Amino acid sequence: MIIVLKSDLEMPGDAIQAVEAMAGRYEGVATRPYSYSGRRHTVTEVHLVGPTRSIPTEPFEGLPGVLRVVRVSARYRLIGRHDSEAESLGFDYNGVSFGEGELNLFAGLCAVDTREHVDQMMGTLAEHGITTTRMGAYKPRTSPYDFQGLGAECLPYVFELAGRHGIRVIAMEVTHARHIAEVVDALEEAGNPTGVMLQVGTRNAQNFELLKAIGQQKRFPVLAKRGLGITLEESLNACEYVARDGNPNIVFCLRGVQSHLGEPHRNLVDFGLVPVVRRQTRLPVCIDPSHSVGRPDRAPDGLPDIFHVTGQGLIAGASMVLVDFHPRPEVALCDAHQALTLDQLPRLVRYAGTVCEAYRSVVADVHAS
Repeated sequence: MIIVLKSDLEMPGDAIQAVEAMAGRYEGVATRPYSYSGRRHTVTEVHLVGPTRSIPTEPFEGLPGVLRVVRVSARYRLIGRHDSEAESLGFDYNGVSFGEGELNLFAGLCAVDTREHVDQMMGTLAEHGITTTRMGAYKPRTSPYDFQGLGAECLPYVFELAGRHGIRVIAMEVTHARHIAEVVDALEEAGNPTGVMLQVGTRNAQNFELLKAIGQQKRFPVLAKRGLGITLEESLNACEYVARDGNPNIVFCLRGVQSHLGEPHRNLVDFGLVPVVRRQTRLPVCIDPSHSVGRPDRAPDGLPDIFHVTGQGLIAGASMVLVDFHPRPEVALCDAHQALTLDQLPRLVRYAGTVCEAYRSVVADVHAS
């Protein structure tokens, strides 16, 4: 059972104490308060844990400061949207807003290879007013002989160049808890010129110790990718791990599922699940068309398949796109075949903006009727 308090209470502590006192009347029930700071409101909830099935809701509904009481039937206690009134809070980080109504394009290098390529990529982003990017430093690969990323050695110049080009947030996968410390150290040594969104890659969606470590740090938001070869529920539970350990600022990313039914694409595109994730959770949803499609093919209309599946995700309500670019894809050290070229960036920006406007127009019509 979840006791939702009214937004932005001046003295939420008093309301929490009242809920805790009421819960104390019922044997075996513990209380756990949680606070979520969204873009517009701060929401506080008190979760009742234990044998709550027989506890009536009316005593809690009558307490000062209580907005409503929700009985939880879903597995996702913290990230879940437990009723139709639950708000999609979103969050702000380093001057960038994430959540409903936003369009965050994280275009960049799947794997950092040279300082020159990072500079070219970020310079092109800056020319088009984009302040978010992806930069892979730690790369888990299927083969031990494939390029594993430059690791901590590239962080100083990645962060320096980000500051020079006005990049505010870099999505960067980490595969071990020590990588978090390396990111923190490199940022501080560079003077904190940018921000980082820690990415949980598809292979680590069930690396529970890593999920706990990422949840225990509050500094960086999290981009959690759907796991490789596991169900949507199992992947969302990875986000629940992060939230349970204290970090609610999570974006969930659909990146295609491994299946022979996806051929000739690299994976079976799963962007039809965007509204499902939005219905079941309060998380902003990201799509990764590069790893879903995995090839540069164009449709008869001239648009790359990567553009088309990006549109499929955005028209379903996704608010973030993670996409691979490279100044020279032919020399990229990781996933070269799926990287778009820099001259395609303005076309993707225009295309994504057009699709988002169409989606917002349709939603406005629904609410107006």
